[in-house]
Amino acid sequence: MRQRILQQLSIPLLAAAALVLAAVVPAFAESDPDKLVSRAEATLKDFQNDPQMSWIRDHLGEAKAVMIAPAVRKAGLIIGGSGGRAVLLARDPVTGSWSGPAFYTIANASLGLQAGIEKSEVVMLVMTDKGLTSLLGTQMKLGADASIAAGPVGAGAGHGITTDVVSFSRAKGIYGGINLDGTVVKVSGERNHEYYGQAVTPTDILVRKTASSLKSERLLQQIANAAK
Repeated sequence: MRQRILQQLSIPLLAAAALVLAAVVPAFAESDPDKLVSRAEATLKDFQNDPQMSWIRDHLGEAKAVMIAPAVRKAGLIIGGSGGRAVLLARDPVTGSWSGPAFYTIANASLGLQAGIEKSEVVMLVMTDKGLTSLLGTQMKLGADASIAAGPVGAGAGHGITTDVVSFSRAKGIYGGINLDGTVVKVSGERNHEYYGQAVTPTDILVRKTASSLKSERLLQQIANAAK
């Protein structure tokens, strides 16, 4: 009974998330895959160089994958919420090499950004196989399909986080400006097709590695160096 009630309660949130996605996608129409990868490079560099983000630097080499969203924006709907585009890079558990990117759209219909924040850049470290497996599907919900926690910031950040995904966000000098619990993460098949020139899934890109692009070499080298 309890599970049925929770499922019924989740339906309106998922529907609202779909509305947020519909509102956000046109706003990012100019953000083609190449530009998104370039912005992901800049975002990763910003987080690497931020003295408050020591946890990322200390644990990047342990991550199964990393999702980077250069710009998560308010959707401007009555229901509130936020959304944006993201790329996912995965680490080979045997060789330690990185593959990707796979392209996604993210939307949060219920919580959104904190008051006064219009845009936030986000980096999520996927720390477990469960978290990565959930992201390889067509669509998943953070907090339901994979557990998520906001990562600690500051030089004295703790090390005892055991969730599937650890998220970090920055906006106007504010850390943790967006709560990603309940966020819907959806594969962007159109952008994956555009970037790789064929219909591919995240599994093709990140696990089978049957799709790759020379255009992503700089981002992959950047994260490989950071994860050492």
